[in-house]
Amino acid sequence: MSQSSTRADFVVFDRVQKSYDGETLVVKDLNLSIGKGEFLTMLGPSGSGKTTCLMMLAGFETATHGDILLDGKPINNISPHKRGIGMVFQNYALFPHMTIAENLSFPLEVRKMGRSEREERVQRALDLVQMGEFGGRRPAQLSGGQQQRVALTRALVFEPDLVLMDEPLGALDKQLRETMQFEIKRIADDLGITVVYVTHDQTEALTMSDRVAVFEDGRIQQLAPPDELYEAPKNSFVAQFIGENNTLEGVVQEINGDVALVKLDDDSLIDAKPVNVSAAGERTTVSIRPERVEINPDLGADAHTLKADVLEFIYMGDVFRTRLRVAGNDNFIVKTRNRADQARLEPGTQVDIGWLPQDCRALDA
Repeated sequence: MSQSSTRADFVVFDRVQKSYDGETLVVKDLNLSIGKGEFLTMLGPSGSGKTTCLMMLAGFETATHGDILLDGKPINNISPHKRGIGMVFQNYALFPHMTIAENLSFPLEVRKMGRSEREERVQRALDLVQMGEFGGRRPAQLSGGQQQRVALTRALVFEPDLVLMDEPLGALDKQLRETMQFEIKRIADDLGITVVYVTHDQTEALTMSDRVAVFEDGRIQQLAPPDELYEAPKNSFVAQFIGENNTLEGVVQEINGDVALVKLDDDSLIDAKPVNVSAAGERTTVSIRPERVEINPDLGADAHTLKADVLEFIYMGDVFRTRLRVAGNDNFIVKTRNRADQARLEPGTQVDIGWLPQDCRALDA
């Protein structure tokens, strides 16, 4: 391993494993490189291993096997406070008896910084999150969103190269959470810091990240930029976990290059892109995003059309959401943009639906 870190390997997990009981691995042979200045999100359901990875990087957990490197240096045996890493948690962890300025000054005092430089850095940090006037208040006098901004600022005030965030927006309401997502991303970009962010909220991951690592059962299932993760999931777990997804079950009849012919369980035949299937006879789950499907389509000769029964038609403001029965699946969803000429579909009617073969992926069963 090179001792001088490049942009691509600022943080490295090298064959890292973690077990709490000596038998069950909660993190399995993790290899991951994170670039300097990158915003990487670890996304997955509870128990998938993402928070354990963050805690090992922070130094609050020890790897059972393998090495973790920061800027080319192994940090497995370095205590948390000596790693120079900023941390933001869901429960803001501000000192209630201190003012906001004192809370921010604390990590600088620990680092033996002089008073005038401390005051200058605290003010600069507060200005960064548009809270320059709040230094004299105590945490109890702030809203949840303001407290979370202060917690973020405290993680940044000593100007670390790496900041770790564990579900930092989980306690906020939806509108404030969305505002803070853009705020955190803006600050990270402005300062050029490296962020490793843990969440189970897929929207958060897609909105904020340069790359997303999707965890399940202690392994990374896919590591990719948000658009690739959504448009080109590698397996059924990722397709189902990221965004809304339609599935149809069937058997691969043949594979010719980048087209698989699939016989659905109701005997319909469709073409799909073979992503996680390799031979005729394999069962497959075909994946199609709701916005890629058209009702009464006009998509040209290449498009597939199937008969569908309308079960539910829901007005959602900017979109209409139609639930259909397709090839035995009663939860096939189509999303269409709210247009003036959109006819309302009555439950019980039959319609044609269609999509382009390249939007349809044959994944593992």
